[in-house]
Amino acid sequence: MFSILICEDDNHIRRLFRDTLEKEGYSVYEAVDGVMALEALEKNHIDLLITDVMMPHMDGHILTKTLRDGGFELPILMITARESIDDKKTGFKAGTDDYMVKPVDIDEMLLRIFALLRRAKIANEQQLVVGKTILDYEALTLSISDEITTLPKKEFMLLFKLLSAPNRIFTRAQIMDEIWGYESESDHRTVDVHIKRLREKLENNHDFEIITVKGLGYKARVL
Repeated sequence: MFSILICEDDNHIRRLFRDTLEKEGYSVYEAVDGVMALEALEKNHIDLLITDVMMPHMDGHILTKTLRDGGFELPILMITARESIDDKKTGFKAGTDDYMVKPVDIDEMLLRIFALLRRAKIANEQQLVVGKTILDYEALTLSISDEITTLPKKEFMLLFKLLSAPNRIFTRAQIMDEIWGYESESDHRTVDVHIKRLREKLENNHDFEIITVKGLGYKARVL
């Protein structure tokens, strides 16, 4: 079960988020400002932080920067009433991973949370082994029978994702949201291009194959 910390000084919004997330099976912690959020993070394992910007004592920007400066790498979703591009730049520069503007669409928030947690899961699983093939996340390398190739990051994450769940079909939309990001301006053909490049590099691989599932997406099959 993933643990999510909600940092929001508006009681109504915080409770709405809490009730929604608990219904989805998440373990939820609450804080009304950045100071309380830091205390919660010191005492509990938190997989993802949802934070408002405008809060007393310590706002969301300072909280986010404090966490990044302290080495915290958990995904952060910033939610605020501010919607100008300068406000978003401030949030991303502080270290947030995603940004939503109030009023928040709950279904969209859940999709973004799912995508952020999936990317974090991929990042935390540093190495994946399939037969004689080794994927090393830290180095972004593909090793096949001691022959090492460094892959572009998107190609690596795409391959890692497929191999982390063999025979599971991933739609192009899922892949785009989880690897390129929910707000990416790229279209689904980007996924097809990356799959084509991977297949060319894996031409002599005998551990697995990437299969196109017509009308749906892609999956990896271990041989």
